[in-house]
Amino acid sequence: MSSSSVPLDPDTVRRIARLARIRLAEKDVAQLQGELGAILGWIEQLNEVDVSGVDPLANIGAAAMTMREDVVTDGNQMDAVLANAPARSGPFFTVPKVVE
Repeated sequence: MSSSSVPLDPDTVRRIARLARIRLAEKDVAQLQGELGAILGWIEQLNEVDVSGVDPLANIGAAAMTMREDVVTDGNQMDAVLANAPARSGPFFTVPKVVE
């Protein structure tokens, strides 16, 4: 199948919206019908992929994780971070004193 959309009737679109707990106005049914049809069309394209000779994947537990070097940095973005502070004193956040 090409990248064209798979036709869905309006009742099916309403049912999918209800099951997904999506409030769907009647005027939006046609738009969602096209969007869902396009998604299903893309999924149908997977049937065109030749997977002969490819073993099914049972799990990824045996896959080795790629590790990066663990390096501590300050990010060198002090001004950008402190720009979000409601109050600051020099290079520090200023917070109200809490006494219990």
